[in-house]
Amino acid sequence: MAGAVALLAATNAFADEAKIRRVVEAALGGVQVENVRPSPVPGFYEVHFQSRSGPQIIYTDAEANYIFQGNIYDTRSKQNLTEERLNKLSAIRFESLPLELAVKVQRGNGKRVLAIFADPYCPACRQFEQALAQIDDIAIYYFMYPVIRPELADHSRAVWCSPDRAKTWLALAARAKAEVPKGKTDCDAPIERVLELGRSLGVNSTPTLFFTTGERVRGGLQVADLRARLDEAARTAPAKQAR
Repeated sequence: MAGAVALLAATNAFADEAKIRRVVEAALGGVQVENVRPSPVPGFYEVHFQSRSGPQIIYTDAEANYIFQGNIYDTRSKQNLTEERLNKLSAIRFESLPLELAVKVQRGNGKRVLAIFADPYCPACRQFEQALAQIDDIAIYYFMYPVIRPELADHSRAVWCSPDRAKTWLALAARAKAEVPKGKTDCDAPIERVLELGRSLGVNSTPTLFFTTGERVRGGLQVADLRARLDEAARTAPAKQAR
C-alpha cells in the first residue's frame, strides 16, 4: 500500500511538471522548456528555457495559473538568487575559450585566472578595473569587445597592433581618462573574430566575466567577492593558460 501511495505521489508530481511545461510553452509563444524545478520560494517553481540571448528563467505556481518574471532576492544573504542561477545555467567550458585572441595582463604569478569580454568605452568596465587592480597574482585575458562605440573599434585594433598589448590596453581601458593608442591598425587584429565569439556565447553586456570553473558573471564584482570567486575557481578548476 505504501508503495502504491509513493508511486501515485510521484505520478502526480510528474503530471504537475508536465502541465507547467505545457502551459508555459503555450503562454510564451512556443518556447521549449528545458527544466522545471522548485524555486527558492516555497510553493513556486522555476522554469528554465532558452532564448536567442541565452538561458531565461521565469516562475510559476504549482498549477501554472500565474507566471512571474523578475529576480528573487534573498534579503538575509543579500544575494540575487535568480542571477546566480542564470550564471550557472550559462556556464561554459573555460578551456574552450580561444585565449590566443585575448590581450593577456598578468600580475605576479598569475595563479588566479579570469577572462573578460570588455569594451574600452564601457563605464562599468572602467569602474571594475578599480577592483581588478587590487587583486594580485592574477592573469586576465581581455577579449576586446567594442560594442558600445563600434565606430571606435580601431582603437582596439591599435591595441592588438602595439608592441606591448597589455600596457596599451590598460592605458586605453583602465585609466580615468582613456589614452587612445596612436599606432597602426592594419595588423591581423582578431576584433571581428572576438565579436563573433561573443555573439556565439550570448555575451550581451560588458563586462562579462568567465571564471575557470566556466561560471559567467555579467557586470563587475566587489573586491572581496571577486577574490573569493577567483580563489575558489583556482582550487576547483585550474585553467589551462595560453602560451
